[in-house]
Amino acid sequence: KLGVSRSIIREALHELHGRGVIETRHGKGSFVAKIIAEPEDNSPLLQLFFGHSRTLYDLFEVRAQLEGQAANLAAQRANEKDHYKITKAFNAMEIADPLTNASLDYAFHQAIAEASHNPVLVHVLSSLKELMLHSVQASVLNLGHRETFKQQIDKHHRQIYHAVISGQGEWAQKAAMAHVQHVSDALRQIEKEELSIIRALIEEE
Repeated sequence: KLGVSRSIIREALHELHGRGVIETRHGKGSFVAKIIAEPEDNSPLLQLFFGHSRTLYDLFEVRAQLEGQAANLAAQRANEKDHYKITKAFNAMEIADPLTNASLDYAFHQAIAEASHNPVLVHVLSSLKELMLHSVQASVLNLGHRETFKQQIDKHHRQIYHAVISGQGEWAQKAAMAHVQHVSDALRQIEKEELSIIRALIEEE
């Protein structure tokens, strides 16, 4: 298919294996290696997240910038396969129980990040996976049962989805940033009024 000899292919595979780009499994063949490492469950940053309330809002500041940029790029670069994944994630999130859909909420935002086709951005967001999941769950547990906040969150999700699918980058970025800012502001308000918010660990499936 490539018009080169088997020896050249073997040499190329050997070179890629040496660089860590592919991994060879005996009896199965060569496969692209997992380039993005799995985040550590007990990282110092994760401990800081649960030890200091301020860290949650620090994370929202970072999420607003990164997810806004991801949504903008996804609107510009997403292909048909990306649209399918984003739509599937969005629909699953829409019909789920609002009090137990943290993982589906995260999956929706992750699908958009991957559609940015920027491996550095995807890597940065993936390295924050555990923190992101916990911040999403904080949103779900504290805001999912409060109708006013829940309606605004749903509205933002729909805006992000339609902006990305319709290729409107600036709108997608503004909607994504507004969504994260709304959640952050809402949690601050609840924490101020009730003196605390729920910060629960996500159980691994």
